[in-house]
Amino acid sequence: DEGVLKKILLRAGRVIAKPALGGFELIMDNSTPPQVRISIIGALTYLIVPLDLIPDFIPASGFSDDLVALTAVISLWQHHITPEIKSRARYKLDKWFPL
Repeated sequence: DEGVLKKILLRAGRVIAKPALGGFELIMDNSTPPQVRISIIGALTYLIVPLDLIPDFIPASGFSDDLVALTAVISLWQHHITPEIKSRARYKLDKWFPL
């Protein structure tokens, strides 16, 4: 059923988009320290650049370096994300991926 597939894709999109929007709002917030912005931008750049330490086509281990980069940056930004930033990210998430 197309409706069920759409629902699944919307839910999956929300899960993927939530940390990305939180990171984006954190980068855009004027109170975010420069070193936090640089580390987030660096980690996100590493994720989209085609050159990796471990190529993504290698089964099971290809995405491990990406996961380490993402985990490190998420743990770093958790200390700097404010309720206002979370609110802005949630607003965009709900607008882009309505329930």
